[in-house]
Amino acid sequence: MPKNRVLKKGEKPKKSKKSALRELVETVLWALVIALLVRYFVVEGYYIPSTSMEPTLVPGERVLVAKFLYRFTEPQRGDIVVFRYPIDNRKNLIKRIVGLPGERVEIANGRVFINGEPLIGELFNRTYYSAGYYGQGERVIPEGHYFVLGDNSSNSDDSRFWGYVPRKNILGRAFLVYWPPHRVRILH
Repeated sequence: MPKNRVLKKGEKPKKSKKSALRELVETVLWALVIALLVRYFVVEGYYIPSTSMEPTLVPGERVLVAKFLYRFTEPQRGDIVVFRYPIDNRKNLIKRIVGLPGERVEIANGRVFINGEPLIGELFNRTYYSAGYYGQGERVIPEGHYFVLGDNSSNSDDSRFWGYVPRKNILGRAFLVYWPPHRVRILH
């Protein structure tokens, strides 16, 4: 019998042959597939485990990361990004991008200099320490790589110590603190 048939007067619709259990299982499976696709391609939550991004992010907070964003645009200076740690791809880290591909970066007198000019603005209004191999002297950031620093420079394991983050390692941009509830806010 065709599915789009008009019922005659007094005729009752035939019941679906699917059982309630089967419909429930299908619904749950589709919900799981959609949730996994959203988590893998669109947005994912991450936990902040350390003080390296204080005062912007504190231990115990949870952030949402837009994983789709960098499929359409390139990472920008000031973005807080989650990326696979270049030394151990099984670990994810969160830091702020300060240097872009091809730029000259130097940390001196508590400031970050890009191509000889100090970074200014509220995102970079903090003291940065020249430490580690890549944090001393002027360095040129290789093409396809980024220089990242923690906002808490005195307590951050970042590009100063292990080098540059390849573009392919960047998973997405953190855009919202969603936990704990009293600290919910949009990140800049």
